[in-house]
Amino acid sequence: MGIEQTARDFFEACETGGGWAACKPYCRDGASFACQADALAGTATLADYAEWMKGLLGPIPDGRYELKAFAADPARGTVVAAAVFHGTQTGEGGPVAPTGKAVVSDYVYLMEFDGDHVRHMTKVWNDIHALRQLGWA
Repeated sequence: MGIEQTARDFFEACETGGGWAACKPYCRDGASFACQADALAGTATLADYAEWMKGLLGPIPDGRYELKAFAADPARGTVVAAAVFHGTQTGEGGPVAPTGKAVVSDYVYLMEFDGDHVRHMTKVWNDIHALRQLGWA
């Protein structure tokens, strides 16, 4: 399996709330994570991020992604996925009681590989915009 297929499988596992158990087979042990968003401050590993995504689908049970672009750069050992997250807060577990408000939020994953496993991922995301839509900020 090449990096593009691994990245697709990892992306699907993560974005559908599979948590670390579903994401781990595609990642190096200790795979790191970075995102310049306050909502993810202190999240430094892909294991923690995968669990955060799993938890997000509690308050937003209809959360789903719409993939806009997917590109592999084997020479640099990277894969980029651009998507839009859609969902409505109807479930419990968010920072406030269910608001019934919807979110439509663009984001990008930049996955860096070591061999055929993800070693690091950077997420590009405007968390404030998304949190305002949900009524969380």
